[in-house]
Amino acid sequence: MDLRITEIFLSIQGESSHAGRPCAFVRLTGCPMRCVWCDSEYTFTGGERMRFDEILAKLRELDCNLVEITGGEPLAQKNIFPFITNLCDLGYEVLIETGGYVSTEKVDERAKIILDVKCPASGEAERNYWANLERLNPEKDEVKFVIADLDDWEFAVRIIEKYDLQNQAKEILVSPVFGIKNLPEIAETIAKSNLKVRLNLQLHKYIWGADVHGV
Repeated sequence: MDLRITEIFLSIQGESSHAGRPCAFVRLTGCPMRCVWCDSEYTFTGGERMRFDEILAKLRELDCNLVEITGGEPLAQKNIFPFITNLCDLGYEVLIETGGYVSTEKVDERAKIILDVKCPASGEAERNYWANLERLNPEKDEVKFVIADLDDWEFAVRIIEKYDLQNQAKEILVSPVFGIKNLPEIAETIAKSNLKVRLNLQLHKYIWGADVHGV
């Protein structure tokens, strides 16, 4: 079996509760969503077909036990599910960065899901697959809200309350769109919210910049 791959690289995990950890990234090609603030449009087309054994050989070269499967939307390729199981069988710690549009039902239960709930400013909020929130494992899975303004924040608060995410997710990540000018206001609002959430800045962009790939 194979997957269409945009890039495989070693870097520092820039987001989630795993931020700062060395991580091997497997970035798949293709995404069914078109978020306004998307920072990975280069993954929408192209890529290279790689067999599972070729991907695994590259990961062995990178020599990092933490592996993130990302995209694009990685779960849009049907072969990703047996590949995730393969990684888990080999003893890797596996993170799945998914946009929340595709069902997570077939993801190996040993993998850790980082589920991106689309807020209104993304332009894709109507396409969230809400059943994914009901499958979260509070021992390991995380939810991320990328927000562009305080309207997005209020949307996130409503979803947190509706789906009891403070109890149903291990972490609730609030990730301001990189470069927005109202970051201090958003940070102050989060601080006063009394919610169990984590302000989630994109560490890799502060290190290497917004337009650098494969680092």
